Amino acid sequence: MLFTRRHLLAALSSTSALGLSIAPLATAAAATPASAASPHFGGVLNVAVSPEPTLLTSAFITTMNIGQVSSKVLEGLVAYDLDLKPVPALATSWATAPDGKTITFNLRKGVKWHDGKDFTAADVAFTLKEVWQKLHPFGRAAFANVQEVLTPDAHTVVLKLSAPAPYLLNYANTYGAQILPKHLYEGKDVLTHPANNAPIGTGPFVFKEWVKGSHVRLERNPQYWGKDAQGKQLPYLDGIVFRFLPDPAARAVALQAGELDVALGSSIPVTSLANFKDPKRYTINLDDGRYLSTIFLTQFNVRRPQLQDKRVRQAFAHAIDRNALLKVVYLGYGKAATGPIPSSVVQYYTPNTPQYAFDLKKAGELLDAAGLKKDAKGVRLKVNLDYDTGSNRAAEFIKQSLARVGVQVNLRTGDTATFLRRIFTEQDYDLMVSSLHRLPDPTLGVQRLFWTKNIVKAPWTNGSGYSNPKLDQIMEAAAVEADAAKRTQLIHEWQRIAQEDLPLIDLIEPTWVTVSTARFHTTMRQGDGLFASYADAWLQPKTP
Repeated sequence: MLFTRRHLLAALSSTSALGLSIAPLATAAAATPASAASPHFGGVLNVAVSPEPTLLTSAFITTMNIGQVSSKVLEGLVAYDLDLKPVPALATSWATAPDGKTITFNLRKGVKWHDGKDFTAADVAFTLKEVWQKLHPFGRAAFANVQEVLTPDAHTVVLKLSAPAPYLLNYANTYGAQILPKHLYEGKDVLTHPANNAPIGTGPFVFKEWVKGSHVRLERNPQYWGKDAQGKQLPYLDGIVFRFLPDPAARAVALQAGELDVALGSSIPVTSLANFKDPKRYTINLDDGRYLSTIFLTQFNVRRPQLQDKRVRQAFAHAIDRNALLKVVYLGYGKAATGPIPSSVVQYYTPNTPQYAFDLKKAGELLDAAGLKKDAKGVRLKVNLDYDTGSNRAAEFIKQSLARVGVQVNLRTGDTATFLRRIFTEQDYDLMVSSLHRLPDPTLGVQRLFWTKNIVKAPWTNGSGYSNPKLDQIMEAAAVEADAAKRTQLIHEWQRIAQEDLPLIDLIEPTWVTVSTARFHTTMRQGDGLFASYADAWLQPKTP
């Protein structure tokens, strides 16, 4: 189901409005009917993706734009519903042993690679051992406990683990664990393989051409394994063309002119969404990015003497009005964050953590208590704030917020490479703002920000330099706890400690927005819809 503008206000006021029931399907993900209209076969879908991908497989790289294109050709074992629970894709079922050390996947039968070869358990075993464990930045952690991969038959994969890895099932989709054909990649250099730019997959669409600087063209896979609820062969579309338009204004104009059908991943800025408010012409989908569970944050460099005092960090939190930030900068597309785990990660999220309401008086009292009195000019402290691409308006908002309590902020920016080097390699900063994906499991997406062992000079690690041995112990225990209830308790305690110490302030849970013409429909709703296969996508025929 797609959310029209008419549904938007209700969705913003309560995420529970986005709830759904899960219907049994013959195809990949969880689903509910999207429209009373019947799906139509035929047509070519034009999709805007920005920027242009650097290659066309996500098996060893998780850049969003790569995944948005490659997920139509290559697939993972599972997809995720709107509650971020795994649902069948290339695996039809799975089971974890009571001790958490064995996971068995039962694979879908009758699946063919696009070159006609059979998809089997050997493809999964090869990709796990040779690609995910060796080459994938997140996969090396997600699959680190996998000691042995057994393939007792062509449609069964058994993972033997050194310790429980309850997070593993949260990283087995086409974004985190895309499966490659063993018969093409085995014995070759995976990173430079020609198929990375001309993928051979099992998905509903077959790669046809990539004209650099212009587009990627896919065509319908007539041998696809998926069928719809009426037993009809999927996909519905004849093909997809991904168009690369670097200018946001050009994307908006193309969508309005009918030259595009879909603009993925907030490629239409929220400041332009008012142009697409007519529900008879457009739909605005707010569900597609749930899997990423992104949070916009401000992070402290706690190596700085004055920022080592948590009262100073807590004062900053009281000085920033997150609801105003949401309204002014994000135009309401998102919600105020309450801690390091987004509310969309319902299994582990808790609101019962220390909170810092907007309170300038309280902020001033904390700064006074920390010894940061105002000078004759009303300034208590001077700091630099670094921000990455696209965060300029939020950075300016925070600068103005902190000025009201006597903190003078100097804004610094640069290209992405400069930003990453300054924060994570040189560690030469006071504050920074950025958006980070937390993913459906805290061990994968959140631990990296707080773990002492992750104070390393690499992007998107523990760049604050924060260390708390008690929290380390809790995070490491949660990573191997097989009992779901006990693990949830550990993660709740983890959130409380992080919110008390506050090495970073989680500010906004932004909503990823997909804008499409009203002709575009899907029959399924996915939490990882940015990386959906589009086997279920269809276009309403144009009226004469």
